[in-house]
Amino acid sequence: MTSPAADRARYDRATEHLDAPFAAVDLDAFDANAEDLVRRAAGKPIRVASKSVRCRALLERVLARDGFAGVMSYTLAESLWLARSGFDDVLLAYPSVDRIGYAELAADPKLAAAVTVMVDDPAQLDLIDHARDGGGEEIRVCLELDTSLHLLGGRVRIGARRSPLREPVQLADLARAVLARPGFRLVGLMAYEGHVAGVGDALAGRPLRSRAIRLMQGAARKEIAARRAAGVAAVRSVVGDLEFVNGGGTGSVQYTAAEEAVTEVAAGSGLYVPRLFDNYSSFRGRPAALFALPVVRRPGVAVVTVLGGGYPASGAQGADRLPEPYLPQGLRYDPQEGAGEVQTPLLGAAADDLLIGDRVWFRHAKAGELCERFESLHLIEEDEVVAVAPTYRGEGLTFL
Repeated sequence: MTSPAADRARYDRATEHLDAPFAAVDLDAFDANAEDLVRRAAGKPIRVASKSVRCRALLERVLARDGFAGVMSYTLAESLWLARSGFDDVLLAYPSVDRIGYAELAADPKLAAAVTVMVDDPAQLDLIDHARDGGGEEIRVCLELDTSLHLLGGRVRIGARRSPLREPVQLADLARAVLARPGFRLVGLMAYEGHVAGVGDALAGRPLRSRAIRLMQGAARKEIAARRAAGVAAVRSVVGDLEFVNGGGTGSVQYTAAEEAVTEVAAGSGLYVPRLFDNYSSFRGRPAALFALPVVRRPGVAVVTVLGGGYPASGAQGADRLPEPYLPQGLRYDPQEGAGEVQTPLLGAAADDLLIGDRVWFRHAKAGELCERFESLHLIEEDEVVAVAPTYRGEGLTFL
């Protein structure tokens, strides 16, 4: 891993012919992060979460590596587009009510063979049936198990509010409902433990909270491992074998992969390593996805203003959802202005070394959301831009 100062010099050399703002991906870091994910997965295949990448060229790049297999998509429209583009194993990770998309899926044997949709309620099966519009292709279905940790008799819930299917008996009941319906085939089970995979346990300057998170996650890993195994057994008792059992995310790859019931793990953010993934004790990735903003003003001592910058991440809003002024080191937001819609003032001694036209490199708080702001990613190897890859937005697509 190179020093931040060396990375900044390398990025500046590679992109000196470009006018900021623009986004870039350090391919050396991207590939190193992919290799680390494979190491942590310990032989189980990694399904790439497309929402955390949002660039076809980079999805293709990582899927060409040993250890990666399949895509985890986030909308039905995206799933169909990826399948038409040659991706032959696409798991839609969220239920959809896209009637037009379901009609297309049910009418096309290639799409139906490549795409698996998520259900957690019989009403979703009803919607799909009503949307078929005469299409007779069998729809591949995956069930999702709720992974949230319940404490104090269920009065305290930790984890995302996703599936209503919490107990193995509920999974088995829905599996029977799928089995009883013509035109559907149950092929998989998914359980995403976001409170483990997506919550850092080593918060800078907050040792007590970090310890509390580690204790919670230790308890959560044990609880979900037992319940996931029971859920898999319950579903298999109804339908026989499953093609896959998916779990985990970047922050929990090694723990989830160790479960016997899990056949594959999911990851995506760990390829770009946005700022929210700095707070993990179990692994350390290399920042790979960046965006550069130009210095357009020098309002005073120890302050510069850059163009743009107001690109907050989704989730419960707070300072951790803002992009991080990354290079040069030592810059921070003005607390009265934050990251602005059109311009962003940055404070710190490092500002005095920046001239009009220089650039400041930022890291987004989350991974793929950066690609909704830029039409292309400049792909850097060593100190050269070797390719320019369109993002989803650059291909004229905004799925959400």
